[in-house]
Amino acid sequence: MKQILFLLVAFFIFDASAQKTLNGVTLPAKVKANNQELVLNGGGIRKKAMFKVYVLGLYTPAKTKDAKAIINTNDDLMARLVITSSVVNSSNMSEAIIEGFEKSTNNNMAPLKSKIDAFIGAFKEEIKTGDVFDLVYSPSTGTKALKNGKLVTTVEGEAFKKALFGIWLGDNPIDTKVKSGILGLE
Repeated sequence: MKQILFLLVAFFIFDASAQKTLNGVTLPAKVKANNQELVLNGGGIRKKAMFKVYVLGLYTPAKTKDAKAIINTNDDLMARLVITSSVVNSSNMSEAIIEGFEKSTNNNMAPLKSKIDAFIGAFKEEIKTGDVFDLVYSPSTGTKALKNGKLVTTVEGEAFKKALFGIWLGDNPIDTKVKSGILGLE
């Protein structure tokens, strides 16, 4: 009985810090962002029509299933978005981002319009399968968008960060299965 209990405890300890593979994309268990170690909170696959267009991993200081707490925290956060379909291009990605911000802000994008426009600029270059976008928030610098490790843009402000992460974690997320996945509910 003690051996079974030990194995169960060991399994849950290992599982809590394990990497996750979705649609052929491995999300590391931990990342370093802004000189802070963040843990994989969860991951999800964004589907559009019949295509699996990207994998999203959410990294937080500590695991939580509370979407509102993640949106409202002023701690370092990171979303890793990995393109997994050749149907994704700059144009439809920009459209999808606008749709996400519309949902996240309840169609009140006006106060953040210039920041959203600057952010969309990160997706203007050609996008191909395997491209990795890291969206890294820090209270001191704002949200950095990196494409394949290269800084593309930085958008300041906590309000922008809330709207951005609200795309996936808000009350009206772009994809409810992605929300469940990044919260570790699936």
